Amino acid sequence: MAIYKFRITFEDFDDVVREIDIKSNQTFEDLHKAIHKSTGYNAEKSSSFYVSTDNWLKGDEIAYLPSERKKDRVVLMENSKLSGFIEDPHQKFYYIYNFDRPYEFHVELVKIVLDPDPNIEYPFLAKSSGEAPRIIDKNSVGATDIAAVAAASEFDFLNELNFIPEDTDELEAMGEMGINESEADEDEESESDEFGDEFSDGDNFEEDSHKDDY
Repeated sequence: MAIYKFRITFEDFDDVVREIDIKSNQTFEDLHKAIHKSTGYNAEKSSSFYVSTDNWLKGDEIAYLPSERKKDRVVLMENSKLSGFIEDPHQKFYYIYNFDRPYEFHVELVKIVLDPDPNIEYPFLAKSSGEAPRIIDKNSVGATDIAAVAAASEFDFLNELNFIPEDTDELEAMGEMGINESEADEDEESESDEFGDEFSDGDNFEEDSHKDDY
């Protein structure tokens, strides 16, 4: 019985790497669960491995919890031994976890060991580097998510106005117009004060001239 060493990487997060040693007669379900024991994700999600070319083109599908539509067209992970799909010493599998909120992985056979270690329980996590990205549950909102929602709500009025980023010049012009209007109001008030003072001085002058008549 051989031991397969698979290197698993997130398609969009190259720095997150797992290497898993697993027996050749174990199943794709065993590999699937071993991957998510290492990522911390819930393994009970509809997922699939695809036999892949060197360029990661997907071929035959090996599914876990497939949809009703797929059931008659795919083989199941629990019934599929790894050895039955290894045709190349560097065999590749394209892997999609959780079709509802999918993450995509590259799974590559990097080594075959002919003698298993009797002191190791397989599957065995041989290497782990990088933290798996956090999955945000849409039904629970954390503190960070609340802050993001609050920030977004500040711009709700722009959405109501059908605002688009290209309208920033228009908003700036509106802002300048508001400033000009306020400046104009201030000018009118200062002019009013000046005329008020002149009329007040005039009134005092008229009273003083009548006093001279007497």
